Amino acid sequence: MSIELRHTHLNTGDGTLHVVEAGDPRSRPYLFLHGWPESWQAWTDVMTLAAPDARAIAIDLPGVGQSTATGDGGVKRLVAARIHELIQALNLTDVTLVGHDAGGMVAYAYLRQYPQTARVVIMNTVIPGVEPWTDVLKNPYIWHFGLHNVPTLPETLVQGHQAEYFGYFYDVLSVDPSKIGPESRAAHAAAYSSDASLTAGFDFYRAFAQDARDNTASAAAIRTPLLYLRGQSEGGDIATYAAGFREAGIENLTTAVVPGAGHFAPEEAPAEVWRLIREFATR
Repeated sequence: MSIELRHTHLNTGDGTLHVVEAGDPRSRPYLFLHGWPESWQAWTDVMTLAAPDARAIAIDLPGVGQSTATGDGGVKRLVAARIHELIQALNLTDVTLVGHDAGGMVAYAYLRQYPQTARVVIMNTVIPGVEPWTDVLKNPYIWHFGLHNVPTLPETLVQGHQAEYFGYFYDVLSVDPSKIGPESRAAHAAAYSSDASLTAGFDFYRAFAQDARDNTASAAAIRTPLLYLRGQSEGGDIATYAAGFREAGIENLTTAVVPGAGHFAPEEAPAEVWRLIREFATR
């Protein structure tokens, strides 16, 4: 099934955000934030499924792809402020904010700053400062957290080899790597082709220490409904993540496992992802 995708560029701060929409602008809005090393196109299949019943919106995160606005050093609190500006500019109400991977970290930062948000979905990620954050940092399997935190070195190593480097993660962290096809892989690599976009991506990792401080600055109760999703084959016990959210003050939490998916659930199992998000948003 093909859908019409509407591309615009919204002025924000020192640049623009690349915004892609599908579906009826009068329908319930869903705003999708991608993770690393991906771009807005990670959500293409989910948006295709959502379009008949929803206003589906995806963006390139600041500094990535066609978004020229800087990423504020990757600090999720500051990126979340840009997302808030976008939501206001588009006059979105009753919005469901959905974030995958680094986008999920942004969604959590957004929830902390703007608790009046209708609902939030966080997928396939750990939140800086929210357990099991400490255990994840100690896990040698998550070696890239340390590498990406080093100034300039990852840019030097990866520039010109984006497809190969990113492909390693798609292949290792997904159940069926073919679900992240050649067109999608090429689009994601292109989104980080410049030196500035590579830095914007690695800055998401370099900001983790600040993100953890921001996320633990307050343990105020949050009553906004939150859905947390993990892939069925993704490492980590979802109950441990749920306990961390509740300890951090999230009072209205739902969790679910995405069948047939690893880390890249929006591309691996878009139908299941959309089903879970839609059921959560419309209950």
